[in-house]
Amino acid sequence: MDVLAQRPASLSRSRACAALGLSRTGTYPRTRRRPEVQAPARRHPRALSERERAQIRDLAHAEHYRDASLAVIHARELNAGHLIASLSTFYRVLRADGETAERRLQRAPYRHAVPHILADRPHACWSWDISKLALVQPGRYLNLYLILDLYSRFVVAWMISAKENAALAKHLFSQAFTRHAIPPGQLTVHQDRGAPMIAVHFRDLLHAFGVQRSYSRPRVSNDNAASESLFKTLKYSPGYPGRFRDIDHARRWMAAFIADYQQRPHEGIAFYTPADVFHGRIETIHARRQAALDAHYAAHPQRYPNGAPAAKRPPAVMAINPKDALQAAEEIVTTARIETVNETPVHLSDDDNVH
Repeated sequence: MDVLAQRPASLSRSRACAALGLSRTGTYPRTRRRPEVQAPARRHPRALSERERAQIRDLAHAEHYRDASLAVIHARELNAGHLIASLSTFYRVLRADGETAERRLQRAPYRHAVPHILADRPHACWSWDISKLALVQPGRYLNLYLILDLYSRFVVAWMISAKENAALAKHLFSQAFTRHAIPPGQLTVHQDRGAPMIAVHFRDLLHAFGVQRSYSRPRVSNDNAASESLFKTLKYSPGYPGRFRDIDHARRWMAAFIADYQQRPHEGIAFYTPADVFHGRIETIHARRQAALDAHYAAHPQRYPNGAPAAKRPPAVMAINPKDALQAAEEIVTTARIETVNETPVHLSDDDNVH
């Protein structure tokens, strides 16, 4: 620093610092500022006095107000001609004391488990739900019970009724289990948490048949996406009437829709039909597709810059919230099998309903 102070007047500080390899900003003398004395905080002219704050606390702690909210306390005092402060000020004073939390005992929120289901064959998992079908009479609806095989998207059973209860669901499932000869320990039934699904005697039926239960989380429609998707396909189909005249009209239309749906190529299963996947006809259809692709490739190889095409197969595994879908698929592909089962879905009429 002495060298800079003794430099000629014609030599600027910047040039001298550059010659010495110093930063110019660091060569100035540093002056230490005196610490500023903080002025005492001024009290706001509209602030409550300590006596008024104590009055608010005393009212909130009063025995006759022990079960009353602050809004009720404030209103009752105002009705009696007593006003200390506004309701928001009541809350602000008690919030500063940490006393605005819920005073009553509260039930802890439920932590519902995320369902994880993998289906590598028909009858590994059934997904089912109930949907409303509107009638022409305002405010009247029918109930469509529909059970879907998750792996093949095949409708294994359905029913239309004027009622929605667990007894009808129990009857439909008992008929479906018997019709498809479901062995114990093979099937998982996935459903939401509606009243028929969680009824005790319906759960007892599943237990009696050795069927595992799986439930969607509340207000999470993606946990039962297969059934929800089918209901949308049904109600957005070109022939859907919107409103049905009566239950017979609904059953006739639904029977025709299901028959067509079972034989319609499905995008989710590589455009095989649900019936083909459900009844194990994949290899036959795949060979026919591959033969057509090979013939077209032989006739027009220039149209395939990436080489010979290969026919797609349906996914080896259908999953609901898989933890690791790729790993699960690799493990299950080695043991994947498709069993041939009865083609006709169970359909119950009103005569079969349990009232």
